[in-house]
Amino acid sequence: MHRRTLLRAVAGLGAAGAGLAACSESGEDPPMRRTSPARHAYGEDPSQWGDLFLPDGEPRGVVVVVHGGFWKAEYGAEQYGGPLASDLADRGWAAWNLEYRRVGNGGGAPATFDDVAAGIDHLAELDLDLTTVVTLGHSAGGHLATWAAARGGHGWTERVPVTHVISQAGVLDLRAADADGLGGGAARALLGHAPTAADARFDPAQQLPLDVPVWCVHGTDDDIVPPSQSASYVERARAAGATAELVEVPGDHFAVIDPATQAWARQVAVLDTIGRTTR
Repeated sequence: MHRRTLLRAVAGLGAAGAGLAACSESGEDPPMRRTSPARHAYGEDPSQWGDLFLPDGEPRGVVVVVHGGFWKAEYGAEQYGGPLASDLADRGWAAWNLEYRRVGNGGGAPATFDDVAAGIDHLAELDLDLTTVVTLGHSAGGHLATWAAARGGHGWTERVPVTHVISQAGVLDLRAADADGLGGGAARALLGHAPTAADARFDPAQQLPLDVPVWCVHGTDDDIVPPSQSASYVERARAAGATAELVEVPGDHFAVIDPATQAWARQVAVLDTIGRTTR
């Protein structure tokens, strides 16, 4: 991953989100006011926490924001998930910006997966209506967001089931990611070995069919995670009888996490088909 490029992309999100608050590309009503986020620990490790962003009124549902960064410790939730969680709360969603252990600070398999599962299940302690729980994840976070919807069938608890998935340029096939050398061997670092068919419990591409709908959003100019990761997943998912949609959007790897872009507006439109109407 090109760290400087990523930092530049995310650095502009705060100002971009403020501009979008005044005028949404999706044609939605002006954003709702929201409270400041509250941090909740779901474990004892410094990386086991989530920030809960709430709208001023009744939430339309819950979105779990799972940041990317090729599962590496140097990329964190505050910087890479916070801007989207803030924007979602402005739009009426309860947004759970989830941190987890990553490779380099105690993560990797299975710890990273244990944390994502525990972090989602912690929503049951937060006095929320969990009828609608959407996982929204970027890059490696797209992998974890999609995996989370299948976790109950692969040895993890599922106190809070995922009802919908939006993968943003997700790394959905670990074996293909390793073959392509994505993130400098990031999939291999995550698992501790080269991904194989024996790693199905960690690999969304090997967990089909998934019984919840998945939207795979991918920038057509993405040169960090190739669009084939999303296209191949959707093709295989549909062939297996699952509900999956490829949403191609203009822009690069980071356009999908910039609230000022058409790519984000497309995702807002998807969420509008999912969430409850509260206004």
